[in-house]
Amino acid sequence: MKTTIQQLEDKFLVTFDGELDTAAAAEVEQTLQPLYNSNGLDVIIDCEKLEYIASSGLRILISILKGAKAGGSKVVLKQLNEDILSVFKMTGFISLFEIE
Repeated sequence: MKTTIQQLEDKFLVTFDGELDTAAAAEVEQTLQPLYNSNGLDVIIDCEKLEYIASSGLRILISILKGAKAGGSKVVLKQLNEDILSVFKMTGFISLFEIE
């Protein structure tokens, strides 16, 4: 699993590439730690190359969302494939996140 973060002028851009499974979760969580307090910057997460997400990955996204909302920011998920979108629908997470 490859995770990258770029801080742009008014937002963070996160890119996932691979499977966000339990084995990858600890490393991804550490990489995304700066986003838990996004300091008023929106967080855009590009999921185009995300192949799979486990419950541990969903937990990471919820932590980012909580931190963003506390700071007045939003989290936007982009380019979810059908499988990932299905997981979000089944878990009810689709109503928590802005999805493009």
